[in-house]
Amino acid sequence: MTPGEAIRTAVDNLAVHKLRSSLTMLGMIFGVGAVIAMLSIGAGAERQALSLVERLGLRNVLVRAKPFRDEEAKALRAKSPGVSPRDAAALAEAVPGVELAAPVLKIEPYRVLSEAGKTTATAYGVSFRQADLAHLALAEGRFLDPLDERTHAQVCVVGSGVRRDLFGYGEAVGKDLKVNDVWLTVVGVLAPQGGTGDSFQGVNVGTVASAIYLPISTAERKFERDPLASPLDEIVVRLKNGTSAARAAPVMRDLLDRLHGGVADYELVVPEALFEQSRRTQRLFNAVMGAIAGISLLVGGIGIMNIMLATVLERTREIGVRRAVGARSADIRFQFMVESFAISLIGGACGVAVGLGIARGVAAWAGWPTVVTPAAILISTGVAMAVGLASGIYPASRAAALDPIEALHYE
Repeated sequence: MTPGEAIRTAVDNLAVHKLRSSLTMLGMIFGVGAVIAMLSIGAGAERQALSLVERLGLRNVLVRAKPFRDEEAKALRAKSPGVSPRDAAALAEAVPGVELAAPVLKIEPYRVLSEAGKTTATAYGVSFRQADLAHLALAEGRFLDPLDERTHAQVCVVGSGVRRDLFGYGEAVGKDLKVNDVWLTVVGVLAPQGGTGDSFQGVNVGTVASAIYLPISTAERKFERDPLASPLDEIVVRLKNGTSAARAAPVMRDLLDRLHGGVADYELVVPEALFEQSRRTQRLFNAVMGAIAGISLLVGGIGIMNIMLATVLERTREIGVRRAVGARSADIRFQFMVESFAISLIGGACGVAVGLGIARGVAAWAGWPTVVTPAAILISTGVAMAVGLASGIYPASRAAALDPIEALHYE
């Protein structure tokens, strides 16, 4: 029997018992669908995590001021001024491997408006290097430059959400907006960024769409600040290529402890460590979900073996006739192996469609990004076909071992 004849015979035999064949395939369909859905959700989660951590910067270490109540802040300020420009200068000069340290001052405006509308947003006084440090891409105009910082220019760069609320979809660059009582001229609009949400591993990342960036010098001069608050909200420390954040962070902590008189009024955030923690969690999730999907495939394999054993019993007389007219044991074994493989192959193909549907459904319903990769499809269908073949070995061997004379007399 040629492979083509075996395949045609297998398909014909499956078509005779459509309902039974369909029920047998269900284990493979759900198993393959579960594997593809699981891997696509995992890949989507990893891509989202990478997008969020890129906003923090994989080569960055963040020094963030801790919030305190007024009573606590009064006692702390007697010992430490909080996160300040002095810290930024010391980190850049004294810590090996530090490329630069850029300050960030956060402003919570009570009003943000333009001639055409108003919105809620968060304003940040930043260095002109912030676009490179936080991977901010521009859709229009330019980012802040050194001249803006030196001259305390009243200019700003806005996120896509702020631009939409204040200027619609018309021209935004060159227009004015008002933050509290300060008028700022828009010089750039940020491109929308992937990665939904504004926190990662419990660390606030911020939402770029509702952000306004202005020069740090302008923020310090033009906006009032609580005298008990830390002079800066954050310092973004960029490390040189080849410098390990895990090694640099303890050195930075020792230096800051001395500068702050031992007061724990700051925290260090290491995005690289957060990303590694996220990847470990994701690998555990993939392993658990993979085990669950594997059980589905195993159940499907048991179903295939069960139905193939029943098929051997039903077709005992046919096997005897074929052996009587010259078929070898190898031909009988090959025929039943092909039928087992055909069940897993068709079930796997249907499972791919189910998996794609689940992935799209999760993305639409939960707003969770999913990424279906070719590797997910190849792995799931490959495992399904391997399970199908393995499940068909015993029934095929049993069929091939039947005695031709006894098979002919079987009723």
